[in-house]
Amino acid sequence: MKLPVYLYGHPVLRKESVEVDANYPDLKKLVDDMFETMYFSEGVGLAAPQIGRNDRLVVIDASPMAEAFPECDGWKHALINPEIEILDGDPISRTEGCLSLPGLSEDVSRVEHIRLKWLDTDFQPHEEEISGFLARIVQHECDHLEGQLYIDHISLIRKQLIRGKLHNIMDGKTRCDYPAKYAPKKKK
Repeated sequence: MKLPVYLYGHPVLRKESVEVDANYPDLKKLVDDMFETMYFSEGVGLAAPQIGRNDRLVVIDASPMAEAFPECDGWKHALINPEIEILDGDPISRTEGCLSLPGLSEDVSRVEHIRLKWLDTDFQPHEEEISGFLARIVQHECDHLEGQLYIDHISLIRKQLIRGKLHNIMDGKTRCDYPAKYAPKKKK
């Protein structure tokens, strides 16, 4: 089932997510729905807050990026309670976009070598060192679990320059090609 993607300005995107346990109801169905939503929206990752749930859950299928970034080939996982450890390397600036910020993209500086620990949907633990653009995708999605968006990593000047676009998203004036949930209107 395709779920609506919550857009910039919705309070759920700014809350810190809580851990998922083995008693989570219909977890595998939720993961399937998240993948379906992500594919329909033409994304390579989707975090639970983006569908209105403050759970530490992320789905990623980086395969569409494999032609430009070979480390992404075949990398498809549901990450439950992911933890990132930053390893060595200087931050590199690359352009990022986000389903919750339709029509926007900005250069974001991130390290490109991390260690990722997570549980799969059977609650089996995994650990992997990840580099390159794949590390960027993982960091971007895991930021959502901390109530952060990629625009939190850009300069104040850039934020000022895109302020009008951000307001348009919050005010429901930006349209996207996938089901979306806009921020609640403020009471006057």
